[in-house]
Amino acid sequence: MTQIWRETGFVDSDPWVIETDEVKATEEQKPLLSLDELIVKAEESNDVGLGVLIKPADDVRKLEPYLYRLEIVAVAFPAFNDGRAFSHASLLRQRLGYTNELRAVGDVLIDQIPLMQRVGIDSFAVTNETALKRLSERRLPSIPHHYQPAARAAEGGKGYSWRRQSKPAA
Repeated sequence: MTQIWRETGFVDSDPWVIETDEVKATEEQKPLLSLDELIVKAEESNDVGLGVLIKPADDVRKLEPYLYRLEIVAVAFPAFNDGRAFSHASLLRQRLGYTNELRAVGDVLIDQIPLMQRVGIDSFAVTNETALKRLSERRLPSIPHHYQPAARAAEGGKGYSWRRQSKPAA
């Protein structure tokens, strides 16, 4: 079963649904549209509060004219070794200035969540049993040193480990 997690904990009722042939959004729910569906809907209406699911091969830059109308962007991680959604998230936060909810969906594993947070992802659709257990125990792995800048500053501030100076020898 999929549960939505944020740093504040698990979300009780989330309205966003990825529609399939078997699953359709009910009246209380909202669909996460594909990029093409979002563009069509945005061109045909003035709706705001929309949601979109960005797949690995999508060009996230096509969202730029519609970002102000989006309540949520979900980036898909179809497999643990497919990191294109990291790039999508980074582009959305740092270059396109997207500030609303950014969600990871798909193969969300516990050891990747801190890295996902660093690129600006702030909610997670989690199905992995180990990840669910560790998140419920509030046991998130930490990464003490970072070698690159990110959308989200490290706990110690904006410093980067490769910029640290060594202490002089005594």
